[in-house]
Amino acid sequence: MRLLNATKPAVFAAAALLLTLSSPLRAEDKSMDRLITVSATGYAYAEPDRARVSSGVASEADTARAALTANTEKMQQVVAGLKEAGVDAKDIQTSNFSVEPRYTNPQDGSPSKIDGYRVSNQVTILVRDVSAIGTLLDKLATLGANQIYGLTFEVSKAETLKDDARKEAVANARRRAELLAGAAGAEVGEVVSIAEDVQYSGPRPMAMARASMKADSVPVEAGTETLEARVTITWKLK
Repeated sequence: MRLLNATKPAVFAAAALLLTLSSPLRAEDKSMDRLITVSATGYAYAEPDRARVSSGVASEADTARAALTANTEKMQQVVAGLKEAGVDAKDIQTSNFSVEPRYTNPQDGSPSKIDGYRVSNQVTILVRDVSAIGTLLDKLATLGANQIYGLTFEVSKAETLKDDARKEAVANARRRAELLAGAAGAEVGEVVSIAEDVQYSGPRPMAMARASMKADSVPVEAGTETLEARVTITWKLK
């Protein structure tokens, strides 16, 4: 009798195992969606309507004080002349100021020595009329600016004008998605996600101008600005 009772737990365990194995195994209720992801680019074009000019004055002297005094006098003359020429004060911004030692390199191999100082003061000027850039460059040279590092063109309403590029990018992505899906025997379904790849390229730079400009008006061509938009879109496949 004791032997029979000892076997009961084993019998119950076997029954439970049998019940577990006899239960059906369920597959995933939701199948994986078939997707297609495409990246495409669109373009829009606009004429720049403003520009930024980087210019300034560099002065050298035996002492830092003398170089600074000379530079301050010339730079005040440049800024005052720009304002008299009609440039608004809010469109003139100091972009760099530096005081650096000037060294000599003896040919006898002895260590370099400081033989003077160089002071540089630079401003960035926002030009709201691109047709006036040539005249402005002439004016800067006349006023005593001996540093003109170049200029960049801008489109003031670039973000709004870029909407056409975005639309074109979406249309290009859709066209490519339909082409690829059709080649694979599928159809493009509803959109799953849309992302715009934002890349700041900055204003388009122009070649550096030289301080040794002649009195003739400097020829400047603004050209056309290319506005680019890139999107990545994912669709379901049917």
